[in-house]
Amino acid sequence: MPRAPGALPLLGHVWPLWRNPLAFVKNLRAVGELVRIDIGTMPVYFVTSASLAHDLMVRKARSFEKGRLYDRMRPLLGSGLGTAPAETHRKHRRLMQPMFHQSRVAQYGEIITDHALALVGSLEPGETIPVLDVASEYATGTLTATMFSAGTDTGRRAVEVVQRNMPLILKNMLLRAVSPKALDRLPIPAHRAFDAATAEMRGVIDEVISAARVKGESDAPDLLSMLLAARDADTGESLTDVEVRDELVTILFAGAETVASVLAWAFYEIARHPEVEERLLAEIDTVVGGPASPSPVTFEDIAKLEYTRQVVDETMRLHAVTMMMRRAVEPVEIGGFDVPAGTEFAFSLYAVHRDPAVFADPGRFDPDRWLPDRRRDLPREAFIPFGAGSRKCIGDGVALTELVITLATVLQSRRLRPVPGKAPREAVAAMPHPVDLSMTVELRTA
Repeated sequence: MPRAPGALPLLGHVWPLWRNPLAFVKNLRAVGELVRIDIGTMPVYFVTSASLAHDLMVRKARSFEKGRLYDRMRPLLGSGLGTAPAETHRKHRRLMQPMFHQSRVAQYGEIITDHALALVGSLEPGETIPVLDVASEYATGTLTATMFSAGTDTGRRAVEVVQRNMPLILKNMLLRAVSPKALDRLPIPAHRAFDAATAEMRGVIDEVISAARVKGESDAPDLLSMLLAARDADTGESLTDVEVRDELVTILFAGAETVASVLAWAFYEIARHPEVEERLLAEIDTVVGGPASPSPVTFEDIAKLEYTRQVVDETMRLHAVTMMMRRAVEPVEIGGFDVPAGTEFAFSLYAVHRDPAVFADPGRFDPDRWLPDRRRDLPREAFIPFGAGSRKCIGDGVALTELVITLATVLQSRRLRPVPGKAPREAVAAMPHPVDLSMTVELRTA
């Protein structure tokens, strides 16, 4: 099996991963379809093609469990859906699936519409905004509004704590997860700040859960109330407070960063592709009204906003999840190699979605890739922004709803223009996000 170049004694490939992880994972495709990298002294086998990633997640999923990356995230996320062992995952997913049924997503859509309108009201024409910061605050606030009531003192404090700590945690989480565990003990400010932020956030969510338990069961549509009321259909068992907290924390991390990052990149890509912006605005004006006569964008409008969805999909293709991992639980054949139980595998949706063997001119922003006839020509496994198989993100419908409603609501009456001479750079987190992306708000008059 080929080995990636650039390994250092004892550190392996930690240094190139730390220095420029996006370039590192993207360039592995040129080395081979299955490439060995070393995290410290531990070998990890990196899958670089959509077909082999599909083997890990779907075709041979029973031979794998979540890998080392998720072991390292478990002290923060607990055993929520993102990190739970297979049996716990099956039990919790079955219990939680009704909370993400289309009828529930439509209810969340009402909250999203209200928050999107409030976002538009905060965007003053002529001001220059840090787009990612604004998107992060919006995404976190919208998500927490679907998770628990902010009408109580405890709920309001939880929203404040989450919004304050999420950016710091997201900034450091991926690098913390892929680094050798021995480095956790280094007394550097970043580690101390990360540990304090995660402790405060988990603590405030525990307070919200305790307060809700004291208040008693509720038929409110927020996720906390539904998690507390949920019962296993076979056993009648409910989730413990720790399990509820783990699921809420997982939803926060899975939902807030995805929406914020995709929104920020989408506004940037739209602004620098005038032909895309023109078509997008024409569709929005036709479906929900333009600046002269806007109507609130609702869940029912999403199916008609076809080009808006193409823009969202192309943004998610270009700026996808940096790294995922799996661990073999039994001997298995992958890519022509027989590997023993315990072997660690990694793959990057960011890299898979930029595979030149699948996508022509993969670095180009082209929403027409997702026209129905062109989409049909792509292998199904080539585009998987939310993962695939039994471990696919349970909240994909909510995220897509929020992305389409928010883009259409903002662009009804506002345009965002990049500050000249300040192109953003990609920074690594669970998803790559734009750093130094400042844009000026303009009022749409036509």
